[in-house]
Amino acid sequence: MDYDYDLLILGGGSAGYAAARTGHELGLKTVVVDGAETLGGLCILRGCMPSKTLIESGNRMLSARRASEFGIHTSAPTANVSAIRDRKRSLIGEFAEYRQNQLADGRFDLIRARGAFSDAHTLKLDDGENSSLTFATAVVATGSKVTTAPIPGLAESGYLVSDDILEAASLPESLIVLGGGAIALELTHYLEAIGRRVSIIQRSPRFLKELDHDLSPVVEDAFRGRGIDVYTGTSISNVTSTEDGKKQVSFQHGEKGVIVTADEIVYALGRRATTDGLGLDEVGVILRKNGQIESDHTLATSAPNIFAAGDVTGPHEIVHVAIEQGEAAAINAAVLLGKLPPEKKRSVSYRLKLFGVFCEPQVATVGLSEQEAAAKGMDFATASYPFDDHGKSMVMGETHGFVKMITDKSTGEIIGASVVGPEAADLIHEVVVAMHFKATAQDFLTIPHYHPTLSEIWTYPAEELALTNELK
Repeated sequence: MDYDYDLLILGGGSAGYAAARTGHELGLKTVVVDGAETLGGLCILRGCMPSKTLIESGNRMLSARRASEFGIHTSAPTANVSAIRDRKRSLIGEFAEYRQNQLADGRFDLIRARGAFSDAHTLKLDDGENSSLTFATAVVATGSKVTTAPIPGLAESGYLVSDDILEAASLPESLIVLGGGAIALELTHYLEAIGRRVSIIQRSPRFLKELDHDLSPVVEDAFRGRGIDVYTGTSISNVTSTEDGKKQVSFQHGEKGVIVTADEIVYALGRRATTDGLGLDEVGVILRKNGQIESDHTLATSAPNIFAAGDVTGPHEIVHVAIEQGEAAAINAAVLLGKLPPEKKRSVSYRLKLFGVFCEPQVATVGLSEQEAAAKGMDFATASYPFDDHGKSMVMGETHGFVKMITDKSTGEIIGASVVGPEAADLIHEVVVAMHFKATAQDFLTIPHYHPTLSEIWTYPAEELALTNELK
């Protein structure tokens, strides 16, 4: 049939742009439909880049606060929240403008409207004119949005979300952060670093509950050492406001009832896929229980000609994954249309799944955790080494945490790693490269490591694991 477009993409964020760019390169007539007030997507506008910009200011504050440890004497540093916000706006404005120019440079069409499927090959636009587009294939890349939990009194008392912190020109003196995932930990780190009094309340027994159990205690201890009130394993009863306008969170902590009071609450209990109002039921696209679109490793959904990419489908809401998914979805759409041969069909592998948290200390993982390896019934070995016994980290005064490597006992191949400590999100990439080439711990030891560097700490667990495999 003669459709308006070979490939239609809903959403112009990282996944959507990757799909559009790839579709154009493959010769598909492509259109991106995005009705957001500002183009750019979550990572550029309200996620990765703006949050790390603020965190970098927080990191500089922490360094200034600790300067006397290194023989440097300064006056007491103070944070100008408005100036931090303005620097963030300037940087993000540049990033967003670049992406917006990419979306509008003419390689593919860009329609500034929201859309919903009316059938498997038609998208209706909310452009005020009841316009519609027809398409042969489509990629849904509408991202995610902040979700809220049904906590009694929370809506009535009011709260901030991460978007509010990113745009704040001023911040109150005390805050309660609800949550224990990456966003909650990063916000807690930033707020305390710039001099705010912070409490963090997590429902689960530990932070970062999806990761190995030994990572969270390091972050908890470091937070407590900075004066942050940490509560894990809680059950929140309600939120109330005091007569003087402060917020109170009442919760059960073990056998004890606790009430924490602060000027403001920061809600950081997660995000949910943006699928409302897309007409997915009209085209038979099935959703998972968590609200994400069900898709396989080729990004195909239950609708034969519709793919999904990015946060809207998961399983890992990470930018580099979203980009890979967007590219794969466009390639597979081209295969479906006969523009590429079947052998070009792309499957996305999550063997090297990466995760990073930019709190202090940082946390990063790659591949399988111990929990995941055990669940798969694998015979594996682990070895770790602490930063407080490593020369470069001791020189830096960054001694919280450790590195851990996991290998398959039968082959010696590295199947996973984690690090909690200084520059974790950068350090993890050395193991990523090794795992990409399916290196064993013995292979890893043949790679030279300069001394003294943070990177050489990986050689210690690798040496232990290589020896274990040799003695096996």
